[in-house]
Amino acid sequence: MSKLSTSLAIRCKRFLAEERGATAIEYSFIAAAVAGGIVAVITTMGTSVTEMWTLVTTTLG
Repeated sequence: MSKLSTSLAIRCKRFLAEERGATAIEYSFIAAAVAGGIVAVITTMGTSVTEMWTLVTTTLG
């Protein structure tokens, strides 16, 4: 094997063994799930708050 192909083989092995990229992707999935949960909670609470203020306005109105 030539020096170039040996170097290329070593770099390929390092690339395949690298886990930092996989970890970053896992963290991005977690962040997306948390963001989705936050949106769901805010949407639900927003509806409840709107209904509450509508009731207050109707009662006082």
